[in-house]
Amino acid sequence: MNKLMYLWFAVKTVFCTCQPDHKINDFKKVRSQYKISKIGKLPAVASESSGLANGSAPGLFTTHNDSGGNAELYEFDLSGKLISTKKVPDSKNVDWEDVTKDAEGNFYIGDFGNNGTPRDQFEVYKFDEKQHTTEKISFRYADQKSTGRINNRPAFDCESVFYYQKNLYLLSKNWDKNKYVKLYRLPATPGNYTLTAVDSIAIDSQVTAADISPDGKTFALLTYGKILLFGVEGNRIDFSKPRGCFRLVKKQNEALLFLNNTDMLVTNEQGDIYRITYK
Repeated sequence: MNKLMYLWFAVKTVFCTCQPDHKINDFKKVRSQYKISKIGKLPAVASESSGLANGSAPGLFTTHNDSGGNAELYEFDLSGKLISTKKVPDSKNVDWEDVTKDAEGNFYIGDFGNNGTPRDQFEVYKFDEKQHTTEKISFRYADQKSTGRINNRPAFDCESVFYYQKNLYLLSKNWDKNKYVKLYRLPATPGNYTLTAVDSIAIDSQVTAADISPDGKTFALLTYGKILLFGVEGNRIDFSKPRGCFRLVKKQNEALLFLNNTDMLVTNEQGDIYRITYK
């Protein structure tokens, strides 16, 4: 990444604040409840970590690289040691942006980035690690009329996905000037789908990752400069229960994973690993 892009991210994160979220959406101030610690570096092969999921055993985690990387998942431990490399058959890394995992051990890899490569068709690869097979979940957006660029900026871009009760939940990155993040629900079943937003919320930040807690009671959004927490009631995923917001200015934050019902793991494209611990 060139110096101009680094400067852009620095400016975005330095001025990122939760104040608008406290005021507009009634998020609570919760920064004092969390300890943020840098705990290590990712393996060198994960040079542009863009997603996080659990690994094959406790204490192991899975990541992948951003657009143009190999169609591979990298398993590592928190010391930064590379444990294994998993090639994902019948897939291509056009713009892999996030990964999530279901209780049966299937990975869902989101090839839905729409920044450097304008497109109007997107995929989630369902990768069965045990069988070493891959199925494709394809989709487009109902209101996308073209490759989705307005004034040379991506209008339909997504970098976030999490699995919950046989559905995948996707969050728009929010390049649009109206600052609304849109929520989409996609069946976690191979097929072709057309998506319409099921909810939206005014957030003046670009969402780069998301995850849901193991007990299914909290989901979190990661941006370049903060984390936003939402409650889940009645098994309904929406933005109606904003809980908390706190700053996380740690370079180009791209991946988020709940370690338990309160603690989280965050990585950035500079290879840093952070643990966020609830006090």
